[in-house]
Amino acid sequence: MPRKSLIARITAAILMVAALSFAVTACGSDDSSDSSSDSPPEPVAKIDPVTGVSTKVTLDAGFVEALTSLKVTPAPVGSATISKDGVADFPITGGNVTYYNPASDYRPFVQGILMHDGSGLSLTAGDTKVELTDFVIDPGTSTLTGTVSVNGKEAATDALLFNLDGSTLKPLISNPDGTATLEGTTVKLSDDAAGLLNDTFGITDLQGGLVIGISAITVKG
Repeated sequence: MPRKSLIARITAAILMVAALSFAVTACGSDDSSDSSSDSPPEPVAKIDPVTGVSTKVTLDAGFVEALTSLKVTPAPVGSATISKDGVADFPITGGNVTYYNPASDYRPFVQGILMHDGSGLSLTAGDTKVELTDFVIDPGTSTLTGTVSVNGKEAATDALLFNLDGSTLKPLISNPDGTATLEGTTVKLSDDAAGLLNDTFGITDLQGGLVIGISAITVKG
């Protein structure tokens, strides 16, 4: 079997398991099932590095309306883009994924990160501009962290920005170009990010759990 075809098939298999991992985490798994042994088993497959392609988020109408009512304007940062249809696109710049046999007791059986260096989202109100950048997605914990800057000054690093709800996932899509797309995860504002934004803009309107949009993650190995 050609090497490219083999890598594409392994990537698709890992993403399918990642989809299940997102869903289990979102629905609330038993804490005991998430414990890992001191010595991990031999992985079934490992992709290192993941080389792309991007994470797209279709911004929720309620989120856009909330920002409009608060007179907060969203905009892309760095290599990110936001289309006229309200789809924010953040290029994947690196990462890795390791897949362990789900029949074993080792948890989480999908581990790794997806990095989005040099891009992000800005929120501006009056003279205050908050930038959320350098996103890192952790499929094992269903979280998205990043760097927070206020008016050009770094305010926080590795901050929990968004929670990822995998209960809305759609089946994995294998694309003709060898990439695979995981679509349907709901992106929600974290409690920490809501508090930070409220404090920065001097408001109390933003709440943790606010739906930001629906994501589509496309990757290749």
